Amino acid sequence: MLGLRYIKFDPTQHVIVFKGGRVRMEGPGLAFWYFAPSTSLVSIPLGSTEAHFIFEESTADYQGVTIQGQVTYRISDPKKAAALLNYTLDGRGEYYVSKDPEKLQQRVVNAINVLAKSRIQKLSLRQAITAGESLVREMETELSARQDILSLGLEILGLSILAIKPTPDTARALEAETREQLLKEADDAVFTRRNASVEHERSIKENELRTEQAVQEKRHQIEKADTTHQIQLEESRRSLVDLEAANSRTGAEARAYALEMVLKAMAAADPKLVQVLASVRMQPDALVAAALGEFAANADKIGELNLSPDLLRDLLKKK
Repeated sequence: MLGLRYIKFDPTQHVIVFKGGRVRMEGPGLAFWYFAPSTSLVSIPLGSTEAHFIFEESTADYQGVTIQGQVTYRISDPKKAAALLNYTLDGRGEYYVSKDPEKLQQRVVNAINVLAKSRIQKLSLRQAITAGESLVREMETELSARQDILSLGLEILGLSILAIKPTPDTARALEAETREQLLKEADDAVFTRRNASVEHERSIKENELRTEQAVQEKRHQIEKADTTHQIQLEESRRSLVDLEAANSRTGAEARAYALEMVLKAMAAADPKLVQVLASVRMQPDALVAAALGEFAANADKIGELNLSPDLLRDLLKKK
């Protein structure tokens, strides 16, 4: 029959079939026959959609930045979307009869632009270029709660800011400033390292001096102890010498006294007796010598003295 057609939709498409101004059929992934002249087909995509965005804003210190990112969303309530946007297909079910489906993405990006602008304008340039994560957290929560997003039946699946970049001239200025800061920090690091090296060297020298001083003090203590010991030893030796001298003097005095007593006794005795007493323990040759001496003393009284050859031989052998 002319105008009778068969159509099949994917599971990611929610289909609403209108006929005579009333909903005749509704659901995802439908397949059916329809009469094209009297039937209107509405197809709302249920799959997720990624929308990339890039726009320029000004910071609180009047510096331009470029915000680049993407948002992922899906239509979670197709009836709300169909009520506000025209998702009607042509008679063949191949193309949308209006450009409303294309406007949905721009509406989401516009909402993100409004949120980003309100926040970027409160931040300085340095804060803005490092505020990507905090912006995502704040904007994602507020974006999901916006009335225009909810009225379209949209669900925000994800939001990410890929980059927040300043203008090229500002970027070069920041790079130069950062480079100078890094060079200064490098110089400070070199100075700190050299200062630490000097301090370390000074500590080593001080330790060496303290060690040398301790060695000198210990050596002085040892020398002092040796000197004290030597003095004590010399004093002991002097005491010993004094004691030995005293003992020798006492011994000499005792011997002198004994000799004096002997001499006194001898002086009072007969010389002949003394001579006899002295010869008591004399050797034979000494006795012969003493006798010869006595003979010589009385030579005038002796007429003739005869010595035997044996006596002379014995005396010569003694020598």
